[in-house]
Amino acid sequence: MNKIKKGDVVGRISYNKDIFFIVDRIITLKDNTQIAILKGLTIRIKADSLIEDLELIDTRIVKNHINTVENRMISIINKCKKNTRKNYMYGRILHLDGDSRYAQKSMKYYRNMGINAIVKNVPESRQPRIIGGLLDRYRPDILVITGHDGMIKNGTGYNDIYNYRNSNYFVKTVKQARMWENYVGNLSIFARSLSKLL
Repeated sequence: MNKIKKGDVVGRISYNKDIFFIVDRIITLKDNTQIAILKGLTIRIKADSLIEDLELIDTRIVKNHINTVENRMISIINKCKKNTRKNYMYGRILHLDGDSRYAQKSMKYYRNMGINAIVKNVPESRQPRIIGGLLDRYRPDILVITGHDGMIKNGTGYNDIYNYRNSNYFVKTVKQARMWENYVGNLSIFARSLSKLL
């Protein structure tokens, strides 16, 4: 069996490898149990798993999966471009994303659509602290906040924000942005974290 390491694309055996993940880091506990911290490859989800519950995904399968998702996105963008009037004006967008891969993808899609956007890769935990300075600097009309999220293992309350890994950071970031808006002007905010029971 191949040793799982940071950067590998894996699936969780106990979940029938329903989602492909990238291994973000590996933690060794006091009893030498190893736990992998995972980020979704094409789905915005964060999870953890025992190393022995992970299986490497074949490179060809990964490439086919990524191509399928990419082709779907290109199709959606082309439909949007076809149905959008040429004289339509977009506001300036500031987009914060907690994952560098998704930040790069977002920038690519904005450019493809001809949308004026600034995309910053900022870890979810730092977003509340730096949002005010970024809003002062870029003065956007629209703020988009995205990142990975997921329910903490053994969390019991689905409606309790503290049972999720990053939802609390998104809420704090929106609150900071609303405070900025009160002094400066109108700001449309789209904050999204996709959560899934792990």
